[in-house]
Amino acid sequence: MVMKVGIVGFNESNGHPFSFSAIINGYRPNAISNAGWRVIQKYLDLRDQSEFGFEGINITHAWTQDTAFTKELCYACKIPNPLSKITNMLEEVDAVIIARDDYQSHKGLASLFLEQDIPTFIDKPLSLKEKELTYFKPYLKTGKLMSCSAMRFAKELDRFHRDPSLYGNLYLIRAIGPLSWEKYGIHFLEAIIPFLSTEPHSVKSLTTKYDSMVISLKDNTLFQVNTAKEQTHNFLPFFIDFCGSKAYSQVTVGDNFSMFRRTLWYFFQSVKTKTPAIAPDSTLMLMKVLIAGQRSKLENREVFIDEVII
Repeated sequence: MVMKVGIVGFNESNGHPFSFSAIINGYRPNAISNAGWRVIQKYLDLRDQSEFGFEGINITHAWTQDTAFTKELCYACKIPNPLSKITNMLEEVDAVIIARDDYQSHKGLASLFLEQDIPTFIDKPLSLKEKELTYFKPYLKTGKLMSCSAMRFAKELDRFHRDPSLYGNLYLIRAIGPLSWEKYGIHFLEAIIPFLSTEPHSVKSLTTKYDSMVISLKDNTLFQVNTAKEQTHNFLPFFIDFCGSKAYSQVTVGDNFSMFRRTLWYFFQSVKTKTPAIAPDSTLMLMKVLIAGQRSKLENREVFIDEVII
């Protein structure tokens, strides 16, 4: 029996609908580039055919608010059913991927599916609104909802994820990437915080030309996240420095295909097993850190994680 998956997408500068759909369904030569996503086409073309697809799973339906975008997506990624109304998807799919990274749209879109008991993946960040996170909380706990940055599964970080103690006592972790704290800070939080033996205590926004957040952890480790607003993800890679008592290293994270594929695998496993692929409290903690950073920037003060109530 084939798992029929719907894809809901399109917001400015976000090509995840193409990336996710191509990894699942395969794609037509040059069609993604012709649709304006040359960077995605380039890294897809580097992969072997054996790396595409999941047995018994297909993207069968697609909807976006832009009819032309929907048609380009369906043609490029071999999706047979472009839809003119999102509600037409409800009776047709076994699971849905909301491939939009503008968190303001997430609750309105996801609630259509969650309230019909359809397992849902929501692109990062889930939400920076406490009331919305309270709404999402029971769906996270029952495994009906999964939301994360794919950097949680970045293969460049496998060594750190398997054994953070290789660095000894970590006293500083420093990260730099493109865009803003609200947009891309979640990448670094997802990549690091769930794998530490301690928890975040507070966030302080520094006064700079770009977003720079210092996250204090309960064991006195400092985690500094810098996102350069004037840079786009096409030009500035993701760098992470690890400084510990036993080792130092800098990791560049750039294999989008592998991290996206791993993320999709975990989502499909959660659909099959009807259990959360990621601990719900982990997802909610990361959203608290994002909200605390946003609040620190607005109020020019250190914000403690316990101030954020979900």
